[in-house]
Amino acid sequence: MFKGIQDKFKHKSAVKFLKEELKKPLPDIDREKGITSVGCIVDLDAFDNANLFYEFVEEFSIRPNAVKIIGYKGYYDKNSPYATPVFSDKDLGWNGKIENSYAHEFLSREYDLLINYYKEENLLVQLMSIKTKARMRVGFKEVDKSYNDLILDLPIEDFKTFKLELKKYLRVLNEI
Repeated sequence: MFKGIQDKFKHKSAVKFLKEELKKPLPDIDREKGITSVGCIVDLDAFDNANLFYEFVEEFSIRPNAVKIIGYKGYYDKNSPYATPVFSDKDLGWNGKIENSYAHEFLSREYDLLINYYKEENLLVQLMSIKTKARMRVGFKEVDKSYNDLILDLPIEDFKTFKLELKKYLRVLNEI
């Protein structure tokens, strides 16, 4: 019973933290134009083939290690192997902290482009998005507009079209 009450308070403190962070302007990342590093936050419950994001290495002519992917699963077994580093609802700490080593590694980097590949509002995914240091953010129209600079109206399953549209808009913005 105590664990359930504690989880509710953690959730409430994280929601409060998220609301406060959304009121602040996103920090400016002092990086030159052009895409040299890409971070991807992927909802693995809705889109399970996160390895497709490595295609951005060829699309944007960047180094193979320049694409970092982290996936969200509502529930995952820590003993099961996943091809993509994963975080879940269990990793929520106090005041919006995410207690997961993969998440800490992902958040420790700066990105030219952050891809928010999720359509459903979810507290942990939104916390990861708001905490990630990125110069430009891309996502879907179903998510609050304050998380993304470029918003695409596509089905989440259609990665091929997402990739083509993203490349088209990045060309228009002189990023690639």
